[in-house]
Amino acid sequence: MILPLLIGLLFLGGLLAWFSERINPVWPRWVALGALGLELLLMLGLLGASPENGWLAEYNRAWLPRFGISLHFAADGLSLLLLLLTAFLGVIAVGSAWNEITERVGFFYFNLLWTLAGVVGIFTALDLFLFFFFWEVMLIPMYFIIAIWGHENKFYAAKKFFIFTQVSGLLMLVAIAVLAWFHYLQLGFFSFDYFDLLNVRMNRGMEMWVMLGFFIGFATKLPSAPFHNWLPDAHSQAPSAGSIILAGVLLKTGAYGLIRFAVPLFPNAAAEFAPVAMTLAAISILYCAKVAFAQADLKRLIAYTSVSHMGFVTLGVYAWNELALQGAVMTMLAHGLSSAALFMLAGGLQHRIHTRNMHEMGGFWGRVPRMSAVAMFFSIAALGMPGLGNFIGEFLSLLGAFQANPLLTIVSAFGLIFASVYSLWVMQKVFQGKYAGDAFDGGGLRDLDNREMAFYAAMMLGLLWMGVYPQSFLDLSAPTLQALLDGELGQSLTGVARP
Repeated sequence: MILPLLIGLLFLGGLLAWFSERINPVWPRWVALGALGLELLLMLGLLGASPENGWLAEYNRAWLPRFGISLHFAADGLSLLLLLLTAFLGVIAVGSAWNEITERVGFFYFNLLWTLAGVVGIFTALDLFLFFFFWEVMLIPMYFIIAIWGHENKFYAAKKFFIFTQVSGLLMLVAIAVLAWFHYLQLGFFSFDYFDLLNVRMNRGMEMWVMLGFFIGFATKLPSAPFHNWLPDAHSQAPSAGSIILAGVLLKTGAYGLIRFAVPLFPNAAAEFAPVAMTLAAISILYCAKVAFAQADLKRLIAYTSVSHMGFVTLGVYAWNELALQGAVMTMLAHGLSSAALFMLAGGLQHRIHTRNMHEMGGFWGRVPRMSAVAMFFSIAALGMPGLGNFIGEFLSLLGAFQANPLLTIVSAFGLIFASVYSLWVMQKVFQGKYAGDAFDGGGLRDLDNREMAFYAAMMLGLLWMGVYPQSFLDLSAPTLQALLDGELGQSLTGVARP
């Protein structure tokens, strides 16, 4: 029962946060913080659970039995890592919005918690109809977060986000329905259950088309080139908390979908498509790193670098060996923390000086030493400094990908060089040089307070833990990844991705 409880707690917390504003405008933030704190404690309790058939927790009840739809939730080591990341960054998002969100506060935290509830459902649903239900639940409140509390072009960004994700989601829904129909034709009854659908067999052409429906849905959310166009607008216009959830959590649902569904359900099609997917990953890494250099808007620059770094996840997934998959998972976790911190810094800076234009910034190092040191840490983390989590993830991804496709791996590795250049360039542009206080209200530039430092310190410790002792994370996800590799697709993918 703990998995439905985790989802229900966020739904209920969102409603309480919304209605508590009528009593006191300060209450919603405390209700949201309390709900997420309790959520995190319940998730930590799963760390001590004894696995049964590989699952730390499972809940399965009939929902629409006529169509083979059930309330089937389960969590293994991979799910748990992403659940913990979701709850942790939820707390960070509340902290980021603490002073920034001052209008319709209750409704804001309602949307924030319901978005996270959808994400928890995605990471635990093993019925594909249920999975799609939570996929849609996640989108609508995020649309409101951007459209209501965003910046100057918020309506355009919100509509673009919704259209991209909704259209790609509908393609995935069609693919799910086709998969369930083939299950009916072959076995005589409808089922949307993950384990039942693993047994469906299709001819080569049909399997490829259905797999592409899943791939496009997940690659759009990841995002991967050429489906990434919505992300820079959404990030630049979203409030800080919205950017934290987008970069740290929502993008990971796409990567999770590739690992859990897109490859295992279609082993032969995934094997055939692997070189194309790895090529798209290399393009994402290099192209978006290059485009980042052309950005003057700080949040757009971070958004493009985010797409570039997530390319290492796609590369690792479609290399499909133990090292590459472990690297993909570690990159997801580390990128979740580092990107969330960078967006929180960019949003906090915009809240202070009312601009995201880096041409109007400069010389902040001596004025805001705490902020400067924090920005330096997370910039170094993003460029892949050894000893921090991002290095572990990208190193393992490249190491595993080299076994599958050396040429694309070598090409993708140049992304690490670009990351170093644009990370240090941002530090020089914003924090070094002549003080640019004349370009804005210089009195608005203030350093990080103790509350903000506490949130950044938590993310710093997380990245250090991943970098110094990654084995604790690798051990948790290893049984799940090994189970996937031991299946039929493990043999299919080996060698197909090779040149």
